[in-house]
Amino acid sequence: MRTIIILLLMLASPHVQLYAMGERTDRVSEALEASPEKTFLIYKYDIKQNIAAPVSHRTKRAFEEADTLNADFVLIHMNTYGGMVDAADSIRTRIMQSRIPVIVYIDNNAASAGALISIAADRIYMRPGGSIGAATVVDQTGEVVPDKFQSYMRSMMRSTAEAKERDPEIAQAMVDPSIEIDGVIEAGKVLTFTSSEAMRWGFAEGMADNIEELLQVAGIERYEIIEQRLTFTDRIILFLINPLVSGILIMLILGGIYFELQTPGIGFPILAALTAALLYFAPLYLEGLASHYEIALFVLGLILIAVELFAIPGFGVTGVLGAIFMITGLALAMVGNVGFDFTGVPFTEVLVAFLIVIIAFFISLTGSFYLGQKLFSTNRFGELALSTIQETSSGFTSANATMKTLVGKTGVAFTMLRPSGKVEIDDDIYDATALTGFVDKGESIRVVKYETSQVFVIKA
Repeated sequence: MRTIIILLLMLASPHVQLYAMGERTDRVSEALEASPEKTFLIYKYDIKQNIAAPVSHRTKRAFEEADTLNADFVLIHMNTYGGMVDAADSIRTRIMQSRIPVIVYIDNNAASAGALISIAADRIYMRPGGSIGAATVVDQTGEVVPDKFQSYMRSMMRSTAEAKERDPEIAQAMVDPSIEIDGVIEAGKVLTFTSSEAMRWGFAEGMADNIEELLQVAGIERYEIIEQRLTFTDRIILFLINPLVSGILIMLILGGIYFELQTPGIGFPILAALTAALLYFAPLYLEGLASHYEIALFVLGLILIAVELFAIPGFGVTGVLGAIFMITGLALAMVGNVGFDFTGVPFTEVLVAFLIVIIAFFISLTGSFYLGQKLFSTNRFGELALSTIQETSSGFTSANATMKTLVGKTGVAFTMLRPSGKVEIDDDIYDATALTGFVDKGESIRVVKYETSQVFVIKA
C-alpha cells in the first residue's frame, strides 16, 4: 500500500519526472545489473552523533577498510542533527571520491551537515517518519551566520546535488529561506523533507524500517555485512581530536607554562604542559592534519616567549611574536591544509580552529592567574609558598657563627689577593678580600672583619 501511495505522489508531480522517474542513474544500479547473482560484500559504519572531527576520522578509516576488503557497497547508518561544516565537507568529499558505491540509511534524522553528507551518496533510504534538510549554517548559539557562510554551504549543496543528478534548486532551498519552488517550498522557510516528500522529489530512493528491509527494497538479495570495529588506538585518537578535548589540552599547555614560570627549576607544571602538547599534536600528526612546520611554529613561539621573559626586560615585540607563532601553530594543526596551500580548505574551518585556540588561550591565562593567586595565598593545601619574614631583629641572620670566630686571627695568603683570593688560617683555606692594596702569596695577614659571607683581611 505504501508503495502505491508513493507512486501516485510521484506521478502527480511533473517536476519529479526528471529526477525520480528513472532518468537518474547510480552506481548501485550498475553494480546490481552487472552481477545479478553475486553475493555482495557490504561495509557498514555509523554516523549517529554530531558531525565533527571524530566522525571525519571514522569515515576515513571506514573507506580505507572498505577498499582493503574490496567491498561492493558502503552503507552509512545515519541519525544526526548536524554539526561542523568543515567536517561535513571532508566526509562529503570522501564519499564523492569513493570508487565504491555509497548507500545512506537515514534512521530518523539527517539535518544540516547530515543532509549534505546524505546527498553525496549514490542512494538514500529513510525510515518512515524520518526527515532530511534544514542545512542553514548557524553558530554555537544557534544564530544564523552571515551570508558569506551561507553562500559556501549553498554552493556545496548545489554542486553535490548536481553530481548525483538530484535537483540543485531543492538542495539550495535546504539552506536558503529566500528560495521559493512551486509546490515544494514557499519563500521565508528552510526546506526539510519527510521520508515520503524526499521520495517524491527525488531525494530518497525508498523507505525501510531497518537495514534488512532496506537491502530488500534496494534489490540486494544476497549479501554479507561487515561492520566497522574501532581499535583501541582509534578510540583514543577519536577522543583526543574532539574539539572540546583539544581546547582543554591547549589550556593545560598554556597553564603549565604559566605555573612553571612562577616556580624555580623544572617541575610538575612543565611536565604537564609537555604531556598536553604531545597529546594535542600526536593524533593530529597521525591524521595528517598537523605537519612539521606547524609544530615548529609552536616551538619557535615558546622560544621567543622564553627569550622575552628571561633575556629582554618588559614584554615587547618578541613576546607578541611568540604568542602569535604559538597560536598559529596550534590552530593550523587542526586544519587540513598542505603546507601553506589552503586550496579547498573552507574558511570556516580555519576560523573555527583559530577561535578554539584563542578562546582557550585567554581562558587558560585568566584561570592560571586566578588559580595562582589563590594557591600561593592560602594554607588550605599546605605551605606552597613562604608567607613569613625572617627579621634580623628576631635573631635571623645569614652569617655563619664559626666564621665570626676568625676575626682577629692571623694567617698567610694562600694565593695572591688582588684584592680577592684565598688565605690559610689554622690549616684551613678560606675565601678572602684584602681591604687595602694587594697581598702577595705567602705574606702574613690578619682578619679584621666578616661581612656578607666574606672574610676581609689586611697585611699583618
